[in-house]
Amino acid sequence: MASTESLPLSFQLYSARKFPPVDEQLPYLKEAGYDAVEPWPGAYLENPAALRRSLDAAGLGCFGMHVPLEGLEKNPDRYSDCASILGASRLIVPAVPPNSQADQPGFWTGIGRSLRAAGETFADRGLRVLWHNHDGEYARLPDGSLLIDRLFEGAGESIGFEIDCGWVVRAGADIRSELDRHRERISAIHIKDMAPDGTAEEDGWTAVGDGLIDWPSLADAIRSTNVDHLVVEHDNPADWKAFAARSAAYLRRIQL
Repeated sequence: MASTESLPLSFQLYSARKFPPVDEQLPYLKEAGYDAVEPWPGAYLENPAALRRSLDAAGLGCFGMHVPLEGLEKNPDRYSDCASILGASRLIVPAVPPNSQADQPGFWTGIGRSLRAAGETFADRGLRVLWHNHDGEYARLPDGSLLIDRLFEGAGESIGFEIDCGWVVRAGADIRSELDRHRERISAIHIKDMAPDGTAEEDGWTAVGDGLIDWPSLADAIRSTNVDHLVVEHDNPADWKAFAARSAAYLRRIQL
């Protein structure tokens, strides 16, 4: 392991979307041990300046933000302005809308090419474009290839990767292997934990450290990537405060 110091810790605001307002969440996150937040569009598009004021008041930063690919293509000024206001250096695309061609390798290679084009546009503005996975990227396409590989084939080396460990594991893929083979591309990692098998509550997710993923055993693989911060996320917590606090405390305890 390159270092035993804990990595900067961010909180994906999508995790607390059902418990507004955002500006009242931020002081709690700071107190719980977070350094930054990762906004989703619903948290910043309407008024990024207001979110920045709330972040500053709480003493939190913003390393990156989730963005729609269509928005990057059709309205680059809007998203680069939001990033500038929030202090973000990464624009992270988490998905694309459903498409009837999504079972074809060429569709995903094309999405990768779109990411590469966006990456070239935003590189001139000092911003890097990343892809964020769900479980679907680990499906086999008709030609036997993995969707994620076709996407990055089209994207080229300049597009980064925010790998979501929980979705990789839920897809049945090996997270250590994925961390290793994408180590140069990875600059952010979503730390998401799966609840024990048979758990129906909270969509099968749980606080980091309470689930099935053996995080200490992955620490060396995580640190072997180009990651410079971790992002805690839970798609549907019943108690977002308990989730946020337990996850941060666990990650600090194991010095990840």
